[in-house]
Amino acid sequence: MKTVLYICYDGMTDPLGQSQVLPYLRGLSKKGYRISLISCEKKERFEQHRKQIEQICREAGIDWHPLNYTKKPPLLSTLLDLKKINRKAEQLHRQHAFQLTHCRSYIAALAGIRMKKRYGIKMLFDMRGFWADERVDGKIWNLSNPVFRKVYAFFKRKERIFLSQSDHIISLTENGKKELLSWNVPAVDDSKITIIPCCVDLNLFRPDNIHPDALSQKQSALGIRETDYIVGYVGSIGTWYMLPEMLDYFAVLRHNNPAARFLFVTGENPATILAAADEKGIDSSAILITSCQHKDVPLHISLFNESVFFIRPSYSKKASSPTKQGEIMAMGIPLVCNAGVGDTDSIVHTYQSGIVIEKLNKETYEKAVEKGISYDREKTRTGANEYFSLETGVTRYAAIYKNLIG
Repeated sequence: MKTVLYICYDGMTDPLGQSQVLPYLRGLSKKGYRISLISCEKKERFEQHRKQIEQICREAGIDWHPLNYTKKPPLLSTLLDLKKINRKAEQLHRQHAFQLTHCRSYIAALAGIRMKKRYGIKMLFDMRGFWADERVDGKIWNLSNPVFRKVYAFFKRKERIFLSQSDHIISLTENGKKELLSWNVPAVDDSKITIIPCCVDLNLFRPDNIHPDALSQKQSALGIRETDYIVGYVGSIGTWYMLPEMLDYFAVLRHNNPAARFLFVTGENPATILAAADEKGIDSSAILITSCQHKDVPLHISLFNESVFFIRPSYSKKASSPTKQGEIMAMGIPLVCNAGVGDTDSIVHTYQSGIVIEKLNKETYEKAVEKGISYDREKTRTGANEYFSLETGVTRYAAIYKNLIG
């Protein structure tokens, strides 16, 4: 049995852990790898979803070790969490003699590099994006503050170490890989980087899984009328997702089609969305807001006539792969998105999956609405299968594992 330590600073009780960590680990466990998982869990979510995640891990044969996530004070809390991760990693290594540390993003990679130096354990750097640059582009770290400037410089130095000293690297996008190779980091070439986007469980996200009765009941529960045209958004609304611009687009669409209503499937506070809509002069009756567990996301996406997401384009977004894109495409729903984010626009164009808006302003929204969505449902679903398949993602990870540890 080959032993792997998977370190993730995100929580398995968060939606991201449930969609972008556990499905891969379940697949790798089936292929014969014995996986120990360290994650950092937020207190409220952990109390709410702990039993569910424990059951998933138990059934998959994953040895889960949740740690408490520390939120405050900034920076110091991360150092405290890293200390806990290092201590747990060493303790588990004494028990299981790991052959590989799979590190999801930068904080985990700090622990992975430490394990490699101390014990000679091979390391897979699952980069997930340009994390330090994301903190700056997202205005989380202000470089005019000398403390954040030092932290940014620290992680940019470490980034090169993670890349050069890891045994393999995962990039989410082709754009991200090209950018990495342009940095000329020692010991990093094309063969050391594998592209695995944010994948989708196509057994869960299948239109034919949705029973018409369940769809009808959900429409009734949300107050959706047969004549309504539903613009949908799924996921969190935070640093990167451009709520005001999405509402501007919706306002233009609703002007042309008064039956349009905007459905948000999100865990965000409804008051935040309603206040933003009110600022745009959008009547609250046109806004629908609900939340659901990950397993029920396909049903909610099935309510959409089209789905919109605008992500703030920036340097760091070259390396980003929006999870929601694969999920929406798998359900055969047309997309309205903006250019300049990872491989998103090229995928939409290749598979005729919707509209890519180059500039986010009223004029381009009006042109897009007048032109209508260029869309092929079957090509869109084919694109999800060819590009975002979880099964393909697991196969690629397994090939890397096999190459590194047998």
